[in-house]
Amino acid sequence: MSGHGAPTPEAVDASDLRVAVVAASWHTEVMDGLLAGAHRALEEYSVGNPLVVRVPGTFELPVVAATLAAQGYDAVVALGVVVRGGTPHFDYVCNAATDGLTRVALDHQVAVGFGVLTCDDDQQALDRAGLEGSKEDKGHEATSAALQTAHVLKRLRRGRLA
Repeated sequence: MSGHGAPTPEAVDASDLRVAVVAASWHTEVMDGLLAGAHRALEEYSVGNPLVVRVPGTFELPVVAATLAAQGYDAVVALGVVVRGGTPHFDYVCNAATDGLTRVALDHQVAVGFGVLTCDDDQQALDRAGLEGSKEDKGHEATSAALQTAHVLKRLRRGRLA
């Protein structure tokens, strides 16, 4: 795990953006941390009424994100966690989530925050969850990235990006 080289973006006013957060339910403690980080970022960026939707697991994130994107949300933040086990399940879920969320972004031309932790063990997930004692705050990072990208897309569409 390395936060080395991570950008430190300045929050932009995103109060005019429609934002949704879709979060998996597995690994409650980690997910609580990711959601708290997302809420901190939403507050920093002045997003007033984000929609928060819960789904069973990480595999379900893309279909719900696609539905939200089709409903006109400017940014969709996807939060989940997959911890490696002794079967290929980890690879299938990680690939499906990554490929699916990429499709959502490209097919709908919407900012998608990728807050899916893909970890070898529970400790790695806890270290990234933004909890007290965590080394990283991936919920905040994914939300910030989505809001920054949505801001750029909105400016591009208005012809205001030099």
